[in-house]
Amino acid sequence: MKLRLHANTLRLRLSQSEVARLAETGRIEETLTFAPGQTLAYAIESASDAAVTASFDGNRIRIAVPAAVAKDWIESDQTGIEGANGEVRVLIEKDFQCLHGTTEEDVDTFPNPMADKF
Repeated sequence: MKLRLHANTLRLRLSQSEVARLAETGRIEETLTFAPGQTLAYAIESASDAAVTASFDGNRIRIAVPAAVAKDWIESDQTGIEGANGEVRVLIEKDFQCLHGTTEEDVDTFPNPMADKF
């Protein structure tokens, strides 16, 4: 899962296997370790929440997505889910293959819908 922070926006991109794991378990989490005891965890969870929400407890970012919204996104060709929590905008997207050459990061990505245009 790729995490991008910019201004007041959290953007997460999920590979095919991560989307499958979200469908199967309802949750995925990654951890970034800066040093022993200094970590930042970030997770996406399918939840009973009424809207996409983001929270932060000091060392963990939690993104909650309504279960029905997550299911629709997982089972369709819908690219992403958007939401906002106060000042924070949240974008959750399927990670597509790069159109300008391949990299190791493209191994588990979704086929790019724009590939036939290049």
